[in-house]
Amino acid sequence: MLREILKEKERIVIKIGSSSLTHKETGDINYQKLEQLVRVLSDLKSRGKEIVLVSSGAQAVGRQELRMKAMPNEMPKKQALAAIGQAKLMMAYQKLFSEYGQVCAQVLLTKHTMVKEESRVNAMNTFHELLNMGVIPIVNENDTVATHEIEFGDNDHLSAFVLAMIDAELLIILSDIDGFYTDDPSSNPDAELIEYVEEINDEHFIMGKDTSSSSVGTGGMNAKIDAGRIATQYGAEMVLVNGRDVNVLYDVVDGKNVGTYFKANKRENFSLAEYL
Repeated sequence: MLREILKEKERIVIKIGSSSLTHKETGDINYQKLEQLVRVLSDLKSRGKEIVLVSSGAQAVGRQELRMKAMPNEMPKKQALAAIGQAKLMMAYQKLFSEYGQVCAQVLLTKHTMVKEESRVNAMNTFHELLNMGVIPIVNENDTVATHEIEFGDNDHLSAFVLAMIDAELLIILSDIDGFYTDDPSSNPDAELIEYVEEINDEHFIMGKDTSSSSVGTGGMNAKIDAGRIATQYGAEMVLVNGRDVNVLYDVVDGKNVGTYFKANKRENFSLAEYL
């Protein structure tokens, strides 16, 4: 019954990480998965949902395009791969969405965009116009120029910032784990899935730790918990689920008991600037 409220949410931000878009064996983009994601998002939009997708994967596509065996550690090389991969990734998204009669648009953001009020307002206005036009915005960090963000940033936080900026009602994070556990399930077989979080507190960050089971992603569980803190204090709901099968998005919006549901706890005088 708790999740019945999710059926009513119309403006939804969906974040998918690199680990959910790539083949585990090679780190290359899984184009079958990409096609499935686009099909589900197009169908949700046909239901009347407003969809914003925060998508990782640019560096992975760039590495794949250049046939590099491993992701480099040097910042300029990572940025170059992002420049190559972002264009290729958007081309794939545009082609796939067009097959379902949908139009998508690329929006690249940096923390600098969020911090400066003028640029933040401009970005917000752009999002609102795109949604009014029936377009699906596809968001990523502008890795090519954002030196600090590419090294320390992650799309978990970005998705929460976008949610607050555009007045979205629900954040869905597709991860490589079934939800939020009492401990890291990859190292602790006794870790238990927490299905419902009334309010995020310090204990949740201790349980989450700063870990990620993926070699291609940047956001560990603490990044997801912090994104949930931002989203729920803004006044939105968040659900963390496994992105192994993107059809799970139907279960979330239908209010089914999947993953971990973080209840909205709207904070008075919420200011996005405090979290940047």
